[in-house]
Amino acid sequence: MDDDLSQHYQGSPELLMFLASTVHDMKNSISVLSGTLEHLLTNVPATAAVPVPAAPEPAQYQQLGQMLYQTRRLNDSLIQLLALYKEVGKPGYPFDPGPRSVRELVEQVEGQARILLQSRGIAFETDFAPDAIWTFDEELVIGVLVHAINNAIRYTRDRIRLSVRVDGDYLELRVEDNGDGFPPTMLAAGAQAMDVRDVQVRFSSNSSGLGLYFSSEVARMHRHRQRTGAIALENGGELGGGCFVLRLP
Repeated sequence: MDDDLSQHYQGSPELLMFLASTVHDMKNSISVLSGTLEHLLTNVPATAAVPVPAAPEPAQYQQLGQMLYQTRRLNDSLIQLLALYKEVGKPGYPFDPGPRSVRELVEQVEGQARILLQSRGIAFETDFAPDAIWTFDEELVIGVLVHAINNAIRYTRDRIRLSVRVDGDYLELRVEDNGDGFPPTMLAAGAQAMDVRDVQVRFSSNSSGLGLYFSSEVARMHRHRQRTGAIALENGGELGGGCFVLRLP
C-alpha cells in the first residue's frame, strides 16, 4: 500500500467502521447459508436404501459438501478479519483465558467439524488425555483448530487427526492429515508467521496467509511467566502428511 493510500485509510475511521460492518453482515449471511447446508447434509444421507422423493443423488450430496466447505472457508476468513480489526492481542480485546477441560475442547471442535468431514468422506481421529485441564481462551483456540481442520481437508486423502498432549510446560495441539505434506513454501510461511507481522498475499496458491497470521496472534496472546505460545507447520506426524501445531504455555 503506497503512502498516500495508507494515510487516507488511517485518516478515515468512518470508512474502516463501514468496512468492518460490511464484513460482519457478510459473516452473518454466510453463517446462515452454512447452517442451511449443514441441515440438508444431516437430513439427507449420502446414499439412501429406500428411494426418497427429491433426495439428492450421491453426486449432488458431494456438491453440497463442497458448498459447505467453501462457506466454512469464507466464514473462517471473515471471523479472522473481524478479530484482527478489533486488534487481537491489544489492550481492551476480550481475551478470556481460564482453566478449561481438554475433553470439552476436543468435543466442541469435533462437533463443529463433524458434518463437513462426513460429507467429504474423511475419517476424524482424536487422541487426548481426557482428564487434562489447561488455561486458555476456549473460543479463540477452537477457532484456530477448526480453521486448521478446514485447511487440512484440502490436502488430506481421507484421514485427519486431532491430538492434544501435555509436553513439559506446554499444551501441544496437533492437527494432522495423511496427504502429501506441506510444500517448502508453506513450511517457511509457518515460520514467518511467528517471526514477522507481515501478511503476504500468495496469488499463485490462492492464500493470503491470513489464517496463519491470525493463529500466530492467538498463540502470542497466551503467556505464562516467561513463556509464550507459538505455532508451527511440519510434515510427518502420526499420519505422515501435513501437521499444524499450536503450543500453549
